[in-house]
Amino acid sequence: MTNETLNIWTHFVPAWYFVWTLVGRLRGPGGREDPHAWPLLAYLLTCCIYPLASSCAHTFSTMSTRARHICYFFDYAALSMYSLGSALAYSAYIFPAEWVNSTFHHCYVPIAVFNTVVSTSLSCYSRFLEVERPRFSKASRTLAFVYPYLFDSIPLFYRFYLCAAESCTEAAILLHYKHTVFAFLTCFIFASHLPERLAPGHFDYIGHSHQVFHVCGIIGTHFQMEAIMTDMAERHDPLLPTALLPSSLQTLGAMGVCVAVSLAVIGLCSTSLRFMPEPLQREKPHGH
Repeated sequence: MTNETLNIWTHFVPAWYFVWTLVGRLRGPGGREDPHAWPLLAYLLTCCIYPLASSCAHTFSTMSTRARHICYFFDYAALSMYSLGSALAYSAYIFPAEWVNSTFHHCYVPIAVFNTVVSTSLSCYSRFLEVERPRFSKASRTLAFVYPYLFDSIPLFYRFYLCAAESCTEAAILLHYKHTVFAFLTCFIFASHLPERLAPGHFDYIGHSHQVFHVCGIIGTHFQMEAIMTDMAERHDPLLPTALLPSSLQTLGAMGVCVAVSLAVIGLCSTSLRFMPEPLQREKPHGH
């Protein structure tokens, strides 16, 4: 057993839960034939991809220094794609009724596509700064994932405001609250390196921050998925007549653009690894 063992399994097992959910949706009523379901299916696909990419990165990153960097390039790209999947689902199902078909609504997904490209580029580039500027590298990587999350959540935060002002009774809001709490907890744990910072050496194998970060992230994703599905069911009829739901081509087009650009960024960064400064000592495997 190493300190990577639970890093692998805390994402590998949940990934198959999301795969099971996606397959159930595909085989259920409507499935791929329902145009209203395409944003949800795209979102669920990204929920499957990011934990699988993470578990693969933790599994194969020990093969060599070069393999480690390339594995985490793919890991970061998968996380960035997850932010786009969230944006696609939010645009279709959780936008406040007052904002549906507004200018911001029309620009929301294109901006999310741009954010995904920036997130992948910045997070991959941050690995080139680890040796000479480790703190800036960490801050850049954190920003690369926090900024898309905050942008994606703008319509959700506005619904929180409306709910607090009007004492709403929407069932999905409580699930959104739970997701948001775990999202901020995930970010805090990633940035703070707790609990091992308080007791060095006591959490090397079980309970270190990266494992807790994985678990909190997966729980947050679960609550997000449940909230999106609840909103999709409850707000389908009121929003559908006025909402411009993306077609399957538009949904796949946004995903395809981001996949193509992310692969180009990964290829560029991979070929540039020979210019990366050599570390003075071996990196800790769980510190990505």
